Amino acid sequence: MAREHAHHDHGSDHGHEHGHAGAPARRLLIALVLTATFLVVEAVVGFFSHSLALLSDAGHMLTDAGALLLALVAQRVADRPRTEFHTFGFRRAEILAALLNGIVLGASAVWVIVEAIRRFSQPQAVAGGWLMATASAGLVINLVAAWVLGSGTKESNANVQAAFAHVIADAAGSVAAMIAGVLVLAFGWYIADPIVSIVISVMILWGAYRLVRGSLGVLMETTPAGFDTAKIADTIRSVSGVTELHDLHVWSISEGFPLVTVHVVLDGAAHGADVARRVSEQIRSVHGIEHVTVQPEAPEASRLVPAERLRRKGDV
Repeated sequence: MAREHAHHDHGSDHGHEHGHAGAPARRLLIALVLTATFLVVEAVVGFFSHSLALLSDAGHMLTDAGALLLALVAQRVADRPRTEFHTFGFRRAEILAALLNGIVLGASAVWVIVEAIRRFSQPQAVAGGWLMATASAGLVINLVAAWVLGSGTKESNANVQAAFAHVIADAAGSVAAMIAGVLVLAFGWYIADPIVSIVISVMILWGAYRLVRGSLGVLMETTPAGFDTAKIADTIRSVSGVTELHDLHVWSISEGFPLVTVHVVLDGAAHGADVARRVSEQIRSVHGIEHVTVQPEAPEASRLVPAERLRRKGDV
């Protein structure tokens, strides 16, 4: 029984992706300092002005600070070398942190919603001037952070782009808090404060849900979003020398690091190492997956899975 194992990891290309990590890391650090500093200011002013809108917006900025911190950690951790006991490196630390971040943020958003509902029946006076001024300053901070993250697009990566999206979303939260301040100042509508708080908290809950869902998806080794297992199987079958395949797995170590492992059955004239190389190159070219492990097998060694099963997504 002839059997060869070929592993094609384009590590040099992946390493090159992090070769210019210094610039994104600096931008992430600047944005993190801006965001973290102002969220403390906003939380303190919100507490003393009795503005739940400011407190909930501070919670939303905490979401952004967490996202920025995770992105910054990802830049640092990705460069750490693998060890004998951590053969894939330390990329999962980012996922664990995101999961914890999502749980804490979700709990804080629920607390704000409960407090806002209580204030509907027991409204409290809110210092509209402080609310307006602080929310306006928050908008400026978020726009500056967005400019910092958006500059140097040539060095941007998925982490920086995700952090940029978080900051833009928080700018919208600051605008909502400003609207509450205007309504309190102009009409004395204190009820606007808890209403805006609920709106901002729902935004936080959505972000927390996406963090938890994405983190659990990676930890449970589900097929990453954007990849179709059936299409990858078809790509492999299109390679000359492959008659069938089985044990196809598409998963990820962390966000942006997908992997493929597969067993391919060779035709009689094919050479295992050549077929494995062609399969790896084809998957890389068509699907953009760099880390591919191919196990070539002689026909008599295969345990075939019916083709119709391989064509149903999730059965491969």
